[in-house]
Amino acid sequence: MTQLKRLHFCGAALVTVALATTTWAQQPLTLNNGAPVGDNKNSQTAGEHGPVLLQDIHLIEKLAAFDRERIPERVVHARGAGAYGEFVSYGDYSALTRAAFLSEKGRKTPVFVRFSTVIHPSGSPETLRDPRGFAVKFYTEEGNYDIVGNNLPVFFIRDAIQFPDMVHSLKPSPITNRQDPNRFFEFFAHTPESTHMLTFLFSDYGIPANYREMNGFGVHAFKWVNARGEVRYVKYTWKSLQGVRNLTAEEARRIQADEFSHATIDLYENIRKGNFPSWELRVQILDPKDVDRFDFNPLDATKIWPENLVPSMAIGRMTLNRIPDNFFEASEQSAFSPGNLVPGIEPSEDRLLQGRLFSYFDTQRHRLGPNFQQLEVNRPVVRVNNFNQDGALSARRMASDVNFHASDAVAPYRTHPGYKATPVPLSGTTQQRPIQKRQDFAQAGELYRSFSEQERANLIANLASDLKQVRNRAVQVRMVSHFYKADADYGSRLAQVLGLSMDEVKAAAAQLE
Repeated sequence: MTQLKRLHFCGAALVTVALATTTWAQQPLTLNNGAPVGDNKNSQTAGEHGPVLLQDIHLIEKLAAFDRERIPERVVHARGAGAYGEFVSYGDYSALTRAAFLSEKGRKTPVFVRFSTVIHPSGSPETLRDPRGFAVKFYTEEGNYDIVGNNLPVFFIRDAIQFPDMVHSLKPSPITNRQDPNRFFEFFAHTPESTHMLTFLFSDYGIPANYREMNGFGVHAFKWVNARGEVRYVKYTWKSLQGVRNLTAEEARRIQADEFSHATIDLYENIRKGNFPSWELRVQILDPKDVDRFDFNPLDATKIWPENLVPSMAIGRMTLNRIPDNFFEASEQSAFSPGNLVPGIEPSEDRLLQGRLFSYFDTQRHRLGPNFQQLEVNRPVVRVNNFNQDGALSARRMASDVNFHASDAVAPYRTHPGYKATPVPLSGTTQQRPIQKRQDFAQAGELYRSFSEQERANLIANLASDLKQVRNRAVQVRMVSHFYKADADYGSRLAQVLGLSMDEVKAAAAQLE
């Protein structure tokens, strides 16, 4: 009989180890080509004192595999953990979207979810102030659909052309290799639309207590299209059924002193105990004819859709109930993209989203190779039929002389006009200028005023802690002017803590739109 021991390793999944087993002893250790290995302790050498032989294929293969165990780290969202589960639709929403996984009450769709921090590297503490990634992959009968969002409802910027600059400013200095407020506030001082996101990030929402007790947001608007071709804009919110809980800066420091991986431990231990975390998916729906009735652009990723103007409705529930068998193969090799869409769901004209449609697929091809979608965690549950071929680690098993599409009459795979993209009416000329309704500060002020007095005090303390490290006084004044523009009390309290002149702050604020 096999003797098994359950080991708890670093708070991650339980690992089953065979201590003594007749079954395993009968299976030979092999090379990658399946050939049996005779000795796994000693290299082949030229005699007792001679050098190691190049012909020792087992040695070379073992070292070569070890040398390549690490794939390029994600530039963003490097630190994370994932789990499997299922999504259950609350009803039939085919009047709104033709997406099959939302077309029937009670329909179940398997999912994989990866939570992460955004800026900090793999192995960094999960207590650091940072947005949390909240990426969901639906394995639907029409292909994989990804909602790739964060735990905060807005983002720092509205145009993808600024994304590399924003990330570079938040990443460690190329000289000191340390994250530096002088660098990122220099960027944000010239990016007033970031005021809303910074107010979220430096509040207690900037450090969720764990992955279970936080909400998720799609951030961007998408389009739902029904079978009649009718289009509506939608925004997604994952509401945690565990409630939402955050950490103060001091609470985070105490946890970090004991454990770097508290959020991963919490997620996996609760799933292991059968305490399966759940989220309710809510959508806000906006008719395209109503887009211009707001004093802001609803397709701007730095804005929320106020619930009193665009009410949300619950459309389903997601429950996570299984830990991956292998952390690397699932969490590290999982590849998400807002470009993973299914019939009935299309991208909006959101400028940040439009850039992400390219960037996410592109980074996965660099990180995992051109055939990353053939990996188990990324593989659709439906058959893939196309003429893409070859490339590193291809396992397509194409066995036809027809590897091109000439016409539907002779091709083995046929297109269907019903799946064409929805036409979008256009007018005007090409342009390269900001959106017209920027409204950079109003929602940040509303958020500040929604906080309790203690939450406001924490926000001021957290911002001041970083702003005090900024050596350039002009940057300090400019940043505080953004917060003053959002709310006079907000900016005044920051100015007082930083010892800035209110006359300077007001003068800078007066120059802002």
